[in-house]
Amino acid sequence: MSDKFKGQYRIESARLQNWDYSNAGMYFITICTANREPFFGNIRNGLMQLSEIGKLAEIYWHEIPLHFPFAAIDEFVVMPDHIHGIIIISKQDDNGLCSDRDAINRVCTDVGGVTGIKNPMLSDNLSRIVRWYKGRVSFESRKIHVDFMWQSRFYDHIIRNDEALQRIRNYIRNNPLKWSGNQQGD
Repeated sequence: MSDKFKGQYRIESARLQNWDYSNAGMYFITICTANREPFFGNIRNGLMQLSEIGKLAEIYWHEIPLHFPFAAIDEFVVMPDHIHGIIIISKQDDNGLCSDRDAINRVCTDVGGVTGIKNPMLSDNLSRIVRWYKGRVSFESRKIHVDFMWQSRFYDHIIRNDEALQRIRNYIRNNPLKWSGNQQGD
């Protein structure tokens, strides 16, 4: 297909090639609003003041583990025009069960519908989580502001060790203090 269009309509993936984003691991993600519009609120004196849409972004972030038993959340911040967060994906065993969970093992399946055919949209991976998150926030946010939109993609970074994890946690915590973005109305 790339020969047919000579790469003209192909947008290169922002994901690390040859990496399986369903692998157990920690991922630092950034998701921006379209055109960096400050839908989520503003920062005053180093503190984020959430708008109604910003509150939705926060609420749905905390719901991620409820909808994705293979995922946990870590440090997170809502900024005026983007969010930063850490998502931890647990390893699945060969039976498709989420192994890093307590209580009853829940089946983590990527088989969908009545056909039983593997559905890539149901794979237990980072993109599925982000797709759900962006969709939920968008659906509810458009009830408040009809023009709410996300950027089409998201940024991710694979956290490879504890030193990187601590550095990224500090970056997320301190992000509002260091904000010097396009603060409209300030």
